[in-house]
Amino acid sequence: MSDDTPITELLAQIGAGDSAAMDQLMPVVYQQLKDLAAARIANERQGHTLSATALVHETYLRMVGSELPDLQDRQHFIAVAAIAMRRVLVDHARAISRGKRGGDYSRTSLSAAGAELGSDPAELLELDAALTRLASLDAQMAQVVELRWFGGMSVEDCAALMDQSARTVARRWVQARAWLLKELGSGEADYG
Repeated sequence: MSDDTPITELLAQIGAGDSAAMDQLMPVVYQQLKDLAAARIANERQGHTLSATALVHETYLRMVGSELPDLQDRQHFIAVAAIAMRRVLVDHARAISRGKRGGDYSRTSLSAAGAELGSDPAELLELDAALTRLASLDAQMAQVVELRWFGGMSVEDCAALMDQSARTVARRWVQARAWLLKELGSGEADYG
């Protein structure tokens, strides 16, 4: 989406307390959110009970029902949506895990290209717990992972959103992946 002007105007209206602006914003960003959700759901196991459409709708409901920060532009909105999407997926995985009453879960790893969610909901829960631990050590590294993996953002988009150089964000991305690989129990990675 090259022209962010309508989005920026709607975000300003949302920031000013216009609740109807969120309803107007969703059709404008819906396809991008659905594509992002579809990418996340594609990494889930066969027969996953949460569809990309349901993930977008649940994300929207969570955003509407919460106090949103002052959203600046489309990238910032997508970043906030990515955080909400992560929470929806984690809550869904927790519900599934509770339903199984335990199990023999194996540890997962991150691929060299980034985090790839496997077929087990426990893997998402483990990644979420690791990201929470990483955030307590280095919030910016955790934010880069969240924006890249859950938000589908490029290094350049993350850099613009975080007001940092692309080189700094790329370095944090590599460091965060290395930390997560170690934390999740996999020593193999190609950082090329």
